[in-house]
Amino acid sequence: MFKIFSSLRKEFLLLINDKVGLALMFLMPLLLVFIITVIQDSAYKMVNENQIPILVVNHDQGKEGEKLVALLSESGLFKIDLQNNLQQKSLKSELLSRGKMVALYIPEVFTAGLESNAGDVSQILMDDLGLEYDSSDTKKIAMPALSFYNDPVLQENYSFSIMGIIQSYMGVIENGLMIERMYASMDIGDKSAKLKDKMISNRVKINQILASNNNSTAIPNSTQHNVPAWTIFAMFFMVVSLGSNIVKERVSGSFLRLKTMPTTFMLVMFSKMSVYVVVAVLQVTLTFSMGIWVLPRLGLPKLTIPSDFIAFAAVVFISSMAAVSYALLIGSIARTEQQANGFGAISIIIFGAIGGILVPTFVMPGFMQFAGNFSPLHWCLEGFYVLFLKGGSWQELRYAFSFLGVFILICQLTTYFKLRLERII
Repeated sequence: MFKIFSSLRKEFLLLINDKVGLALMFLMPLLLVFIITVIQDSAYKMVNENQIPILVVNHDQGKEGEKLVALLSESGLFKIDLQNNLQQKSLKSELLSRGKMVALYIPEVFTAGLESNAGDVSQILMDDLGLEYDSSDTKKIAMPALSFYNDPVLQENYSFSIMGIIQSYMGVIENGLMIERMYASMDIGDKSAKLKDKMISNRVKINQILASNNNSTAIPNSTQHNVPAWTIFAMFFMVVSLGSNIVKERVSGSFLRLKTMPTTFMLVMFSKMSVYVVVAVLQVTLTFSMGIWVLPRLGLPKLTIPSDFIAFAAVVFISSMAAVSYALLIGSIARTEQQANGFGAISIIIFGAIGGILVPTFVMPGFMQFAGNFSPLHWCLEGFYVLFLKGGSWQELRYAFSFLGVFILICQLTTYFKLRLERII
């Protein structure tokens, strides 16, 4: 027992004297979680909660332009800045100077063009039905076109989404005009309101259902995504501290001197692993506590801990073991502290990039998604996502546990045989 205590004490003293390593393991995850969560939460709100600021210039001489503006305003999706006195040629400069991301221009012939098109459709229908109608109104105006301006920094898919919303409301206006014109052609124009109301109220609804494996109603948010992801990233960054400590002991001959003492080398390695597994658990405790108590006070979503605490603890433990095992592997392979720090840090960034920490895997090309399957950070993150976002159980965790188990075994065996070749063990 005294040997175990002494070995653990030695590793603890080495750890607390590594100021840079401690900063990377504890200060870095807090900063990453805070900064990335704040940034991504703003993006979430811009898409899901905040109104989209839009500059609208309505030069329409009829009533349909006002109707379109009213529909956009009533939708609650847009924060409309109506500036009818602006000219179309100045819209580009006004858009940028006013700090808006999108602008909509409604031309003068908007209503006239829609009414002309509705009249054409009505005439075709009356001809097909063999009914008589008044064809004295022969004035034809081309179908009008709205002009949609967007800031060049706005992502293309976001611009298409806004245009799709505007197009859906245009469909409501166009259908209403066609119904009015057809009823008017049959001299029963006063009866068109009932059909228009029926068409609008009977539109197909879309029910959003989260693909969760339980009955949880928790909505995925920036906190649920970022706190586990950047905690894992920080856990693996212990390679800078643990890896360099192992290299230092190898180079200085400390491992060889241990062979002359009445203890086993496996006890030394067990002590190292135990101390750094505790460090990883403390990292999780610190960052997750921040997500539960600190972030909500800053107006950010609260982190919701999974109900299956045993499965959660198992994911934390196997992720910690994967991080520690990788640090041991780097420490046994590197010849200098600079190699351990440089290669270890860069490899973690690469693993994080292809594993979905920096960029979600679903937006990557197919070959990068395949490469991500070989990243330990990907499977650690998948384990947390199964619990936090998908409401999964032990059955869904089997793939993450299987890969991480194999990864830990490979790292441990490689470390053992490498030290064996150097006659340290």
